[in-house]
Amino acid sequence: MVAQLENPALSPACSPLYPVEGLVQVFTCSHRSFFTNVMAQALRIAGQGTPVLVVQFLKGGINQGHQHPTRLGQHLDWIRCDLPRYIDTPQLDEAENLSLRQLWQHTQQVVLEGKYSLVVLDELSLAINFGLIALEEVLALLEQRPSHVDIILTGPEMPQLLLDVADQITQVRRSDRP
Repeated sequence: MVAQLENPALSPACSPLYPVEGLVQVFTCSHRSFFTNVMAQALRIAGQGTPVLVVQFLKGGINQGHQHPTRLGQHLDWIRCDLPRYIDTPQLDEAENLSLRQLWQHTQQVVLEGKYSLVVLDELSLAINFGLIALEEVLALLEQRPSHVDIILTGPEMPQLLLDVADQITQVRRSDRP
């Protein structure tokens, strides 16, 4: 049994002595096996009392959606589309398209509010490549976000324009060694 101690959120009233610039990080891999690394980083940061949001655009979660986030610890919210399936094709029915659109609109809103210090946009490149989220909207969000907000973008075949604005790019490769 693990006991969890109350960890107060960082107070926005206490501003640092120097400005903290948020980073745009990209995690990309052809075989989509990097989510564990990203989640470890998100959990570590949330465990230190920093508000974190993980958004999975293509994974469904029945009765989840942005209205019902899964809470991991006190400072990490995890949201998915309110869909009974995993999105693996650009062809969505009306309800699926609406759910994804609502999730994207909610994500944009909370990023611009600066509610979270770290926001993970999981499989964003696939949503863009499927034509479900406009690349221009993502670029605008990255440009307009509050300066303290870190953003992590994940997914295979990350569009070059997102790689160009990234502060850090991590490309995970498989090793041929046994």
